[in-house]
Amino acid sequence: MEATAKVSSIFVYPVKSCRGISLSQAPLTPTGFRWDRNWLVVNYKGRAYTQRVEPKLALVQIELPDEAFSEGWEPTKNSFMKIKAPGMSVLKISLMTPSQVVEGVSVWEWSGSALDEGAEAAKWFSDYLGKPSQLVRFNAASETRLIDPNYAPGHRTMFSDLFPFMLISQGSLDALNQLLREPVPINRFRPNILVEGCEPFSEDLWTEIRIRKFTFEGVKLCSRCKIPTINQDTGIGGTEPNETLMKIRSDRVLRPDKKQQGKIYFGQNLVWKDNPSEGHGKIVKVGDPVFVHKKRMTEWKWSSWSEFAHLSPVIANPMML
Repeated sequence: MEATAKVSSIFVYPVKSCRGISLSQAPLTPTGFRWDRNWLVVNYKGRAYTQRVEPKLALVQIELPDEAFSEGWEPTKNSFMKIKAPGMSVLKISLMTPSQVVEGVSVWEWSGSALDEGAEAAKWFSDYLGKPSQLVRFNAASETRLIDPNYAPGHRTMFSDLFPFMLISQGSLDALNQLLREPVPINRFRPNILVEGCEPFSEDLWTEIRIRKFTFEGVKLCSRCKIPTINQDTGIGGTEPNETLMKIRSDRVLRPDKKQQGKIYFGQNLVWKDNPSEGHGKIVKVGDPVFVHKKRMTEWKWSSWSEFAHLSPVIANPMML
């Protein structure tokens, strides 16, 4: 079988809604790439802060040791995550599992206990955001956050929005940018895996793909919130690209005969299907080929793309038409 695409970039976001880290490789776990969305900033009620309400989080830079992304690596007392932001001193967080448990942490539909990263981290984020805040870590030893069983029964994640992995193609980004007055970078969409070499939006139809020896299931298109409208270099919001996506990637356009929810879609959510206890070498690398094993027979109105022929020749003739 010939590869459909290849992995061009890999990203993890250790602290939810803060800046991501671009990697050459990342170890796989059932809940996502290792270190992805392990930490969360919460308010005084334990409720998650995200860029939706705190866009300043876009300016918070996260650094982890290079060796943290090697398979089998375990932190020592000298292993730290560094957190930086404009006007703030560097915050160092030990990668050793903290012992203090805090109850009543919640993110979207999930609530439970988490691990408290301490008073220094709480003060740092409180000072930065200008309101009472706390940094917590997912309590993997005692908590499980299951994915919606309507899409991926039995799978789980940590503090990501809903699913452990999200994939976007460079072709989709390029097609969108042809419609925008000011092109946007991929960091607006916060994927874990960026692939290149396939037609725009072809990833919408992928239900089973293989990257190296690993099998992933495409379970749901990613519906987008306001975060893509936030400039990740400035923390300032606008209207694009969501305004354009509403014209070409809304449920009204893609599923005109279905119940309308006013949502827009960009990217494919994935789960890892293999048994994680089997074998070694559970690493995805930039340059890995992507093989598409199964596609869905779409009920979407792909012919509607032709309505935008005057906007972009790329949009007017995607592979699925």
